[in-house]
Amino acid sequence: MDIQTRKLKFIQEFLKIQSEELIFRLEKILINNENHFDSFSIEELNTRIDQSLEDSKNDKVIESGDLLSEIKQWQ
Repeated sequence: MDIQTRKLKFIQEFLKIQSEELIFRLEKILINNENHFDSFSIEELNTRIDQSLEDSKNDKVIESGDLLSEIKQWQ
């Protein structure tokens, strides 16, 4: 699935949310991430990417279905 399709799917799911608390949390994540990435150098970002790839190889990830289930519990 390409990035544009993923964005549209996310927007569709977001529009279904009825919980103000969940919307608040998502807004907070978005705002923090926008500011968060500005503070990293290219080298730091590359290090984080490398670490993420290593985590993926070592199964240190959460499946999207598990994450969605967890998010649903926030509501």
